[in-house]
This record gives sequence, structure tokens and C-alpha cells, in this order.
Amino acid sequence: MHRQEIVLENDKARVAVVPSFGGGLARLDVRDAEGRYRPLLRPWSGRITDGPFALGCNVLVPFSNRISQGGFVFGEHFHAISPNLEGQELPIHGDVFMREWLIAGWDTSTITLHCPHGSIGPFRYDAKQTLVLSQTRLVVRLEVTSTSPTALPFGIGFHPWFPRSARTTVRFSANKVWLENERHLPLALVDIDADGCWDFSAPTPLPGEWINNAFTGWPGSCDVEQGPDAVSFRLSASDNLDVAVVYSPGPDADFFCFEPVSHPVDAHNLPGMPGLTVLQPGKTLTSSMTLDWSSSWY
Repeated sequence: MHRQEIVLENDKARVAVVPSFGGGLARLDVRDAEGRYRPLLRPWSGRITDGPFALGCNVLVPFSNRISQGGFVFGEHFHAISPNLEGQELPIHGDVFMREWLIAGWDTSTITLHCPHGSIGPFRYDAKQTLVLSQTRLVVRLEVTSTSPTALPFGIGFHPWFPRSARTTVRFSANKVWLENERHLPLALVDIDADGCWDFSAPTPLPGEWINNAFTGWPGSCDVEQGPDAVSFRLSASDNLDVAVVYSPGPDADFFCFEPVSHPVDAHNLPGMPGLTVLQPGKTLTSSMTLDWSSSWY
């Protein structure tokens, strides 16, 4: 595997994508008022050996997060899925973030990537990703078309990694939050109003301990304020990404994740398969994420 980075750049911002490494983003940097680049995404280490989660952003197809029980039942059949990453007990985040993408189009402001022949467990699919960079925002559009022989429940989402410092605050609304067990699987869904520690409706520092929770009823917008060394921004997502997974190991971590996804963790084994979309063969699921820094330094 090679680490070629394809770069889009203008007077105010630059973004780099690594097609061969899951179509992940290596960096997104924005110029401040003095003309210096500051990171909006946590920059990639540049080392393939660090794994795909050392990138600045991953795309998630055909599901987000973990699936338990060795698979799931759908259409009266059990569909097995094996673990896909070394050191992980359960399959996680699908497999498109591990695959090589092809460059389907490229100009001064737009890159289009294509990942044909995706395959994990029962899922067969074709994926497309389009990045559009302007001076004030990056829009990433993601779509998955099922090439499976039968209908299956698909999920989709984004996994960006952002710088974290003592100055970082996040603000977003949500109705409920999934608590997790020791295997990082859903334990209980609780009302946020009933436990103020999960209320981020005002600018709030990240917790001083581990957080890895899925917030539901998220309306699709999150404001992140950073200190002087990183870029403040607003993340917004398409309506079908109404679950937000917030992850950071603790205050010593130099990153946090705010992941707009279509469904809670292990939705394939939750009653009603919440947030999943049943795709018939040949049908397509689309989503988008926008990172907007227009209010920073302008």
C-alpha cells in the first residue's frame, strides 16, 4: 500500500485525502488572519503502520461501530460477520475505511473517489465519496449502492478526529444517550434531562474521563470552539445522520471524535434496527457532512 496524498487547496484552506488508505482524510488546515495554517482535523501521522484510525477522518460503510453476536438476523436468516481488525473482538465500522479507493474525478475544488466491490459479511456494495472545498467549508458526500443479491440493512457515517486541548468546548443538542458496557456495546438508553452530565446544549468542555457514547435525537449540528492552536468550526450533517457518537479517552488525549452516523451502536441487534436503511439490490443510500469555519478569523 502506498501513501499518495491528493491535495485540494485555495487561498484559505487545504485538504488532503489518501485514496489507497480507505479514502481517508490526512488533514484539513485553515489559514488564520496572519496567514498561518492551523489544523481543523487532527493531522495524520503519515505512517501506514499506525493504522487507519491515525488519519484525520474515516468514512463508514456499510455500518458504523460494532456488531455483536457474530452477526445479525434479517429476513429469517442469520448473517455472520467476522472481526475485521486485529485486536478487536467484534467487527467495527464496516470495511470501506480499509479499502483502496480509485480516483474518479479531480479538479481545483473537487475530488471524487470510487470504491467498487466492497464486501464484508453478507454485504456487497459500491461506494462513492465526493469532497468539495471552498474558502470557508469542506463538504463530504458519501453514498453506498447495494450490490448484494438480497435486501439488507445498511448504515453509513463519518468518523472525523479533531484536536483536543484544555480550551476545547463542544455544543450540541440531543434527546437521549446510549450508555455503554465494558465491551463498548449498548447498555441503556437514558434521557439527557435526567442526568445533567450528558447535557452539551451550552459550550461544554469534554469530560475528564473516558467518553464513548451515542447521542440520539441529534438535530445535525455541533459547534466546536478551540484554543489558539486549532480551528473552531461548525459540523453539520444530512438529516439521516441523526446519531452522534462522541469519543475521547480522557483529558490527556490530544484528540476527540464527533461522529455523525445513521444508527446507534449494534443497531443490527437492537429491537427495530433503529436508523438502518434496508436497501434492495441496486438501491442507494446517501449522506453528507459539512465542516464550516466561516466564523473563524473572518
